[in-house]
This record gives sequence, C-alpha cells and structure tokens, in this order.
Amino acid sequence: MAPKKLKSSKHQSYTWVWIVFMALFMVELYSYTWCRVQCTRVGYEISNATADHKEELAIRNNLKIELARLKSPQRIARIAREQLGLITPKPEQTIIIP
Repeated sequence: MAPKKLKSSKHQSYTWVWIVFMALFMVELYSYTWCRVQCTRVGYEISNATADHKEELAIRNNLKIELARLKSPQRIARIAREQLGLITPKPEQTIIIP
C-alpha cells in the first residue's frame, strides 16, 4: 500500500503544479486583456481630443476673421456716418494745438 500512497502523493503534487500553472496563465491572460482594453480606450480618447482640438482651431480661426471684419476701418466709418450721424470735419473746423 505504501507505493500507492506515493503515486497518489506524486499525482497530487502534479495536480497542484498544474493548478498553479493554469492560475498564473489565467492571471497573465486577464492582465494582457486589460492592457489591450486600456490601450484601445486611450486611443479613442486621443482621437476624440484630436478632433476637439481641430474643431477649436477652426472656431479660433473663424473668430479671428470675425474680429478683423469688425475692426475694419470701412465698417467703423460706415457705422459712424449712418448710425451716429458723424461727418468728416472740414479744414476750417480743425484746430491745431501747438
């Protein structure tokens, strides 16, 4: 009976080795999967941030164009004449201060 117990003990030790090996394999597999999911998620976030950045640059450029249009001397002169009733002073209306 003693040899049977040794085989049983050896068989149990191999079983534990396989269980530990499979547990380590599963932990490694889950870790790898988690890393890949995180990489994909970060990639999507980068893609969204890049799209947002491009959109904000377009808005910024449009605002620069709008600002240039609003600061236009022709526009300001037209508003001064039409809405405020201002006119260009005549030479005799100007006073030069020494």
